[in-house]
Amino acid sequence: MNTHTIDTAMAKRMVEASAIRSASIIGQPGGWSVVLKLGLQERALGAQRSDTPRTWRSLDRAVAYLKNELHIARFDLLDASNHSELVPLAGKSRADASERLRLAHEAAGHDKWFRAQVDLALKEADAPDAQWVSAADAKASWEQKRAELLKRAGSAT
Repeated sequence: MNTHTIDTAMAKRMVEASAIRSASIIGQPGGWSVVLKLGLQERALGAQRSDTPRTWRSLDRAVAYLKNELHIARFDLLDASNHSELVPLAGKSRADASERLRLAHEAAGHDKWFRAQVDLALKEADAPDAQWVSAADAKASWEQKRAELLKRAGSAT
């Protein structure tokens, strides 16, 4: 059991029960953390699956988390005295993130184009004036076209 921090699920239950007296946002090297006051005790909001304080890189995201997730719209203290953006958060650097996002964007674009092509083909196939070509006719047509191309290629040399 975590003894130094409070996880989000427990914090939500405590907010519903009006057990949290106040919240503070404290500047840390590399980001911002949240401290909740419960009676006479103060506990940091913990990271998932660990007993370490959760840290946000952005003050805006910390405030948005308090408002949207925990439904705490007011806080008592904003302490930026120890805040420093020069120290990166451990394990948070993702040099490949932009490449991964670019590839995901390209894949989404291709998927959109492919689905549009399939829809177009289905509409054409379902049209009442659609002309169907048998496999034998298609094969004969391509054999004739191949012979013409070979003939042109042979006369070009």
